[in-house]
Amino acid sequence: MVQNTALALLPVLTVLIVSVLTKRALFGLLSGVLVGTILLGGWAFFDTFVGAFGASLTNETVHWLALVVVLFGILIAYFNASGAANDFARWTEGFVNSRRKSLLLTWLLTIALFIDDYLNALTVGTSMKRVTDRHGVPRTMVGTIVKMTSAPIAVIIPFSTWAVFFSALLEQDGVTVNGSGFGAYLSGLPTIFFGWFALAIGLLLALGVLPLVGPLKREQARVARTGDTLPEGLTPEERAFELAEDGQQSTRPLPFNFLIPIVTLVLVTIFTEVDIIKGAAAAVVVAIILYVAQRRLTLKGVLDQAFEGITSMGYVMVLFVLAFMMQQINIDLQLADWIIDATQPVMYGALLPAVVFLVCGIYAYATGAFWDLAVVITPVVLPLAIGMGVDPVLAGTAVFSGAALGSTTCMYGDGMVLAAKSVGVKPLSLMLSILPYAGVAAVLSFIAYLIAGYASFGG
Repeated sequence: MVQNTALALLPVLTVLIVSVLTKRALFGLLSGVLVGTILLGGWAFFDTFVGAFGASLTNETVHWLALVVVLFGILIAYFNASGAANDFARWTEGFVNSRRKSLLLTWLLTIALFIDDYLNALTVGTSMKRVTDRHGVPRTMVGTIVKMTSAPIAVIIPFSTWAVFFSALLEQDGVTVNGSGFGAYLSGLPTIFFGWFALAIGLLLALGVLPLVGPLKREQARVARTGDTLPEGLTPEERAFELAEDGQQSTRPLPFNFLIPIVTLVLVTIFTEVDIIKGAAAAVVVAIILYVAQRRLTLKGVLDQAFEGITSMGYVMVLFVLAFMMQQINIDLQLADWIIDATQPVMYGALLPAVVFLVCGIYAYATGAFWDLAVVITPVVLPLAIGMGVDPVLAGTAVFSGAALGSTTCMYGDGMVLAAKSVGVKPLSLMLSILPYAGVAAVLSFIAYLIAGYASFGG
């Protein structure tokens, strides 16, 4: 068994290399899992694989995510079959009459639903993809703006699920302002640099101020040439599900057939203490009542479309199972411990916040562990900062910025997978489109942490 050594990096590297070379995220994850089980189990790797598979299937988070994606799959299928999605897109033509306005509305909606990054990624992608389609915007562009905004806004607004969790971590480790971790979090908001830079870049991209580069530039050229906003590589079934326009359309578009279920989803989610499952279930029930009452769906159609929606999410559910197998393998290989041990010698003095941000960002990007990472590294980093005379709040915000960077960029992170599905693209395509812009935000954040670290250390 290989543990707490540099070989623990092999599964993660395998995932990234194989995924990029084959353009198949599932194949990359499966390859990484196999490499990890060989490192852990040797010749008995098959037993290790079965054990990891069973652990993933029994993971409560996997169950929760499976319910979320199933309910959203059903809801999207109802939107398509009833014509509600098309009605909403037609209705927006009166005030969203340009590419820039459609992208700006996408950014603003993601900001407005700051309470949780799952909520805004799923809701905004589902709401806006038909609107942006009408202006020749690649689906990967919509996903890029959503992901450049969803985790960053959640980590910046102090009343989100992210803020509550990170505030508790600060208080648990004795870092408080006015006696509370929430006070410490509030005081550190200006130094959550990745969040601020990512939000600004997302806005500039939506306004057309920033140029399209890399995969996004190629996608836009392809859309201009073919008129097809969906990326290449989707199966015929996936394309048919995303572009379905067989639902009824009224002479005058009825946006409330779309808006009422979406508003129900958001309100129920917020008022049930951010329980997205209850919000999505309520939205499905409301959609059924609306569409059956208007004879846009028959009772048989309700069942048929529910099955269609569930099967459309099969890829996502398999991806989640493999992703959580990969996370468990990283834990068993003690990858986080090895990285902390290897980098702790350079975590000193004024360099501490910048190094912490870099390490956390790279680890979160490579492993898909964001909150777990913060739980592991915060108790190490905060005492180091206090002992070295560096502001511990600054060190904490470096951890949180790194987690937001990972959530924004990791191909098999749960937020990326959900956002990709909501706009109808593959997680790999979305990751490659995001990386150039998130990379700029990461470099600017690293520089900002260097400056802030020296200022804090000198003070």
